[in-house]
This record gives sequence, structure tokens and C-alpha cells, in this order.
Amino acid sequence: MSSGLLLVLMGGLFLLLGYMGVPVAFAIIAGVLAATAFTPISFQSMVGQLFHGIDSETLLAVPFFLLVGELMSSADVTHRMIRLAQTLVGHLRGGLAQVVTLFSMFFAGISGSSAADVAVLSRTVAPEMDKERYDRAFTAALIASASTMANLIPPSIMAVVYGATGNVSIGGLFLGGVVPGVLIGVGLMIYSYFFGPVGTMKKRARLVDIFVAARGSALPMVIPVIIMGGILTGWFTPTEAGMAAAAYILLVLIPVLNPRHVRRLPGDFMYTGLLYSLPLAAVAGASAFGWMLAYLRGPDTVAEYISYYAGTDPRMIMLLLVALFVILGDFIDAIPAIIIFMPIINKLTQVGRINPVHMGVVIITTLVFGLITPPYGLSLLIASKFVGVPFYRAMLRSFPLYIVFFATIAFTVLFPDVVLWLPKQLLPQSVGCFPNPNGTGWICPR
Repeated sequence: MSSGLLLVLMGGLFLLLGYMGVPVAFAIIAGVLAATAFTPISFQSMVGQLFHGIDSETLLAVPFFLLVGELMSSADVTHRMIRLAQTLVGHLRGGLAQVVTLFSMFFAGISGSSAADVAVLSRTVAPEMDKERYDRAFTAALIASASTMANLIPPSIMAVVYGATGNVSIGGLFLGGVVPGVLIGVGLMIYSYFFGPVGTMKKRARLVDIFVAARGSALPMVIPVIIMGGILTGWFTPTEAGMAAAAYILLVLIPVLNPRHVRRLPGDFMYTGLLYSLPLAAVAGASAFGWMLAYLRGPDTVAEYISYYAGTDPRMIMLLLVALFVILGDFIDAIPAIIIFMPIINKLTQVGRINPVHMGVVIITTLVFGLITPPYGLSLLIASKFVGVPFYRAMLRSFPLYIVFFATIAFTVLFPDVVLWLPKQLLPQSVGCFPNPNGTGWICPR
């Protein structure tokens, strides 16, 4: 059987099983094993590739970031950050909608998980929005859209997976994700102000109220400093930063702010392990899928096809990849998509001479959009379930918000200097800069 037919068999079986309701990890593995049966590769070797895909120290950062998010939400520490957001923007038009977005920015710097963000907001702010007669469909759409920032503003689990799979600086991806993350947040706040429900107009908070709220949320806000400060200074790897943040919560935050929660810690650890098992199985299957894709020369075929239309123009290459991943994000979870198509991404990065960090930020920004697009739309599915509204209604209210994401993706593609400004300033070696041999400073490639 030709390589082309094997690629069709592998991809088609994966999609068919996925639509039949088979879990993503098993659907991917089934497609890989079916293709393996028609190649000289032994099944034992392919099973070994499944384990090789998760045999990465860098991926250990994922469970620690998940643990940080779970401990923050389970211990009910996040209400202090919500109160700070309310004092800062609660008086604006659509006050609680503004609070949702601003809190998501705060919480994104702690958890790196969109699902955790949705869970926290659905339990805390959503009931208050319901009392103020916000449309539940709008509430679900906004919460799901705002939760996407957790995969852009550092620490980001998607960035960890992308960096570990593509051999790209995770610190550089963290810093590069700040610009698109903030752009999405600002865009959602502008939309909520001009086009969202009015809500209950509240008085502007006094300076003393802002000070009290900021003091109350000071301890939780140390977590992003620990994570990014440790990585930027070279004290921590991303995995060690996640461990340090978890230790800070366990040894300082919970004992000081909610000591009674200590009895529930075993449950938090078990639940985090369950959460981690889901993407871990998908990572194993996607790694084998990507390896088989490379074996069948799929990356070369796709790269040649895209290069035929885009040549070596980096912007055209990225725009075509954006179009591809917008479609893929509707059907495939982001983490398997990153791992499966990483060989193609790496090939096109070389063809267009694109900075790997810039390419990574563009791909991640595009894939987070898939969290709110049907039929998959994981964040939108979770938010609609928690808020108690049919999925189709939340989907319809999310359509106008797509403009914010399309504008952010376009900006990320067209203005690489802005996206890479923070990495060049704070972690220059992550984007290929090297010390100036003739003096101080760094020389960075264009």
C-alpha cells in the first residue's frame, strides 16, 4: 500500500472513531496500529514509541501546573483575586463581564489550564451574573472565551507541550504568549463594554478598597513571580518552577489562608492525577501518530503543497498554517494536534526561515481558538454545562467574539517584532540572540 493511502487510512480511521465517541487517545492509537500493519514496522516498536512519547522530563511540568490550578480553586483562594478584579473594573458597563476577563488574566498566570479557569468562573462569578440577569448563553460564551488566555499568558500547558515536542524554548514561548493573551483580554473587555449586557452599574471602588483587595490577593499573586522569575533568572526549569509553585501553595498559601483545606489535599492530588492521565494518554498516541506521519513522509508532502502556494514567504506560510489549524482545531484537541503535526510545523519553519518561537506562538494562538469553536469546542462545552445552557445557544453567542480571535491571530502573524519583543528583552537566547562579541548587549536575527 502506498504512503498516501496509508496516511488516508490512518487519519480517516482516527476521525471516524473520534466521531463515534471513542476517546481521542484510543482513536489515535487505533489509526496508528492500523497503518503499522501495512508497513515493515513491528507492533512492538510502535508500542515502544508510545512510551517514548511521554518519556520526557519537560512534560513533568504539566501535572505540577495542573496541581497549582486545582489547589487554587479547590482551596477557595481565588475569591481574593476575584475581589481585586471587582474593585478595579466592577464599576464599568457590564461590570461582571469585565470581572470575568480580568480575573482570567490573573488566573492565567497561575494555572495554565483553560478547564480550571472555566471551573472557577462557573462556580463563582457565573451565579452572580445570573442574579443580575445576564443572558446565560452570553455568560457561557464569555467564560469560555476568556479561559483561552490560560494557554497564552504564562505558564501555559500548551507552550510546555509545544516546547518539549518541537525542541523550542519554553521560556521564550511563555513570554511570546503574553502579547496575544493580553490582546484577547482587551478585545473581550472592549466587546463587553460596547456590545455586551449592561448589568448592574456599581459605584467606583475607593482607593482604600483597592488597596485592601490588593493586599488580600498579594499572596496568590506571588505564584506568577515564582514561576516566571525562576525561569527568567535561570534558577528553575519549567518543571522545577511548577514544583516550586505547588510547594509554595502547600506550605504557605493554604496554611495561611485556608488551613482547614489541609484535610482535602489527598483528594486534590488524586484529582490532579486523573486530570493528567487524560492528556498524557493522548500525548503518547499523538507521538506515535506523528512518528508514523514522518515515516510516511507526510511532512514533506504537506510542506511541498504549502510551499507551492506560499513559496518561502514566512507570512504566507503562517497564514496557510493558520487556516489549516483553524479547521483542525474544530475537530481535534490542541495537545494531540501539536504533537501530530509538529514534523510539518518544523519543516515549514525551516522553509520560511521563521523564528521557532514566533511560529509556536502563532500555532498556539490559533489552537486556543479551537476551544470555543464547534463541534469540539472543549471550553465552550464545559462552560455551557456548568452554566446550565444548551451548547447551541452558547455557540451562537460566541460567534461575535470570534472577531477578537481573528484580529489577534492576524496581529500575531503580521507583527513578529511586537510578539518577540519580550523574549528578546528578558530571555534573548530563547529567540536565537547571542552575546555581542564586540561589546555589551545581544545580537538578534531578523
